[in-house]
Amino acid sequence: MHTLRAIKWFLAIGCFVLLLTACSFVHPAVGSAPPATSLRLGTTLRSYRAPFSVIAAAWSPDGKQLALGEDDGTVEVRDAVKGTIDFSVLGHRNRVWAVAWSPDGKRLASASWDQTVKVWDAATGKRLLTYRGHKDLVFTVAWSPDGKRIASGCFDHTVRVWDATTGRHTLTYRGHSSYVWAVAWSPDGKHIASGSTDDTVQVWDAATGKHVLTYRGHSNGVQAIAWSPDSKRIASGSWDATVQIWDATTGHRVFTYDGHADIVTAVTWSPDGKRIASVGDDVQIWQAS
Repeated sequence: MHTLRAIKWFLAIGCFVLLLTACSFVHPAVGSAPPATSLRLGTTLRSYRAPFSVIAAAWSPDGKQLALGEDDGTVEVRDAVKGTIDFSVLGHRNRVWAVAWSPDGKRLASASWDQTVKVWDAATGKRLLTYRGHKDLVFTVAWSPDGKRIASGCFDHTVRVWDATTGRHTLTYRGHSSYVWAVAWSPDGKHIASGSTDDTVQVWDAATGKHVLTYRGHSNGVQAIAWSPDSKRIASGSWDATVQIWDATTGHRVFTYDGHADIVTAVTWSPDGKRIASVGDDVQIWQAS
């Protein structure tokens, strides 16, 4: 029941993200957007109608491209300025649930319900490798800060880490007792945090897979994780409608934000570490320090 509810929310948020990111496209018939200085808040800059439902979206590091993961298994990259398609590949046999850019913006990873993670050349759409280590639906994928490794979380209760160039499996973390919905690398690259429907966030050594700590502050499944820019704190969003901030070394809870009325599906820190944006049935931005 919880799983079905979470899937419904993921689909809803996917549509919400599409509505937001679609504002970066202009259909060729519309023409150029007005100069930035003349725009009012909420002005539509670009519009694009995808042939299938879009579940995942991610900006390239330089902000010039937008990657989309679609319900039919398509991975698409569009030019965020021109609105043109850089590439569109029916790369998966089932829906694409997550897309993530490498830190240098040259590669794109996609995670799918077909139990695979794939890496693409972001300029050409050429498939560079396919990782088939998971035994169930893959819901989340994240690059290491140096772009050399990828972590992916799955319904098989595992997080797997593998070489982003060769596809070689390097370690498997089996600390969770239920589905893994979220994974995130610490900015210093030393640790990985994973969130699960077992109501916990677990932190472990990214090099060895050794368990570091388990955070048990939530009363329901954890669906979103974000590290602070200094790697000292973690924000976790849950089906219990809270975002909790806690010390990544001790597991001590620093603060609980309860401004949402329902499931929190995404969290992200501002670059200066002072604010957090959290998404549920609405988007809220709040002071984190």
